[in-house]
Amino acid sequence: MNTLPIYPLLALVGQTEMKTALVLALINPAIGGVLLSGPYGVGKTTAVRGLLDLMPPVERSICDQGCLPGDGEEPCADCQERLARGEPITRMDVMRLIELPLNARLEDVIGGINERVALEQQRVLLEEGILARAHSNLLYVDEINLLDPAVVDAILDAAAQGRTFVRRGPLIRLYPSRFVLVGSMNPEEGELRPQILDRLGLRVWVAPLCSSEERLEVYRRAATFRRDPIALRASYADQTARLREEIVQARQLLPQVILQPAAEELAITVIQELGIPSHRAEIVTLEAARARAAADGRSQATPADVAAVAPLALRWRRRAHLEAAAAATEAEDRAIREALERHGIDLPAGGW
Repeated sequence: MNTLPIYPLLALVGQTEMKTALVLALINPAIGGVLLSGPYGVGKTTAVRGLLDLMPPVERSICDQGCLPGDGEEPCADCQERLARGEPITRMDVMRLIELPLNARLEDVIGGINERVALEQQRVLLEEGILARAHSNLLYVDEINLLDPAVVDAILDAAAQGRTFVRRGPLIRLYPSRFVLVGSMNPEEGELRPQILDRLGLRVWVAPLCSSEERLEVYRRAATFRRDPIALRASYADQTARLREEIVQARQLLPQVILQPAAEELAITVIQELGIPSHRAEIVTLEAARARAAADGRSQATPADVAAVAPLALRWRRRAHLEAAAAATEAEDRAIREALERHGIDLPAGGW
C-alpha cells in the first residue's frame, strides 16, 4: 500500500485536457480508459497517482467468484442462498489504483500457482493475478508501449471479456476483471500496438508547458511539495474534496443521462467524415459526452458535449495502412464486379 504523500491532481499546472480525460474515465468506465502520451517529466504518472484523492466508492462483491446483482451473470450457488435469505452479497468500498510494473511476468498478471503452498504443503493452489485485483479499480500501466506482447494480450482478453482465466493443467479458476485502464508512454520509445491503442478510449498528448510563467510555477509547487507535502496538500484539500463529490454525484446521475438526437448525429457525421474505421470511435465519443453532461449535472448530452470530447476520443484513430487496405479492397471488388458484368452477371447490391 502506498503511504507516500500524493501530489494533488489539481496542483498540476495547466494540462487541462489530461485532467479532464482522467476525470471523465472515473465517471464512466464505459469510455474504455485513457492513454497519456508525451515526453518524460510532464506529469503523466503524477496525474494518475493524484486520482487516489478522487476515487469514488464502488460496489464490491464479497464472493470469491465476484458475483454482483444485476451484472447479467447468474450468481453462484452460495450467493443465491444469501440472496434468498435477504443477505447482501456486496459491500461499498473505495476504488483503488492498481499499478502494473513493466517487468511483471505473465503469471503475475493473470495469476498462477502459489509456490509457497506448493512447496510447504505439497498441494496446488491457484491465486489471482494483477488483472483480478484490478476488478472494479483503475489499472495503470506506465510505459505501456514497452509491455511484453503476452502481457498485452492478457490485458486485451480481460478488457474484452471482463474476466480472467487462470489455467494450470486440469485446474481452472475464473476471476472477474472489469477495470478502467490508463496507460502512459513516451512515443520516442516506440509505438503502441494497434489492438490496445484501439481499446484505450480517450487519448491525450501531454505536451510541455510553453510559457515561462507556467514552467516557473511548476518548479515552485514541486519545491513546496518536497519541503512540506502536507501543507501543499492542505492548500488544495477543499478543491479536491469538491471535485471528488462532483465525481460521485456524476456517477450516480450517469445512468439517467441520455443523448440528444442532434448529439448522436453530430458524432456519427464527424466520424464518417474523418474516415475512422473502428466502431469504438462512436462508442467512446458518445459515452464521453454522457460523462461530461453528468459531470455538469445535466440529464441530456448535447452537441456541445460531443464537440468538447471529440478531440480526446477521435485523435490517433485514422491509420494509413487501414485506409490503403480499404482502398485496395474497393479496387479489387470493382474489378471483380466489372469482370462479372462482362459476362452478363450483375452482383447483387447487398452481396451474396
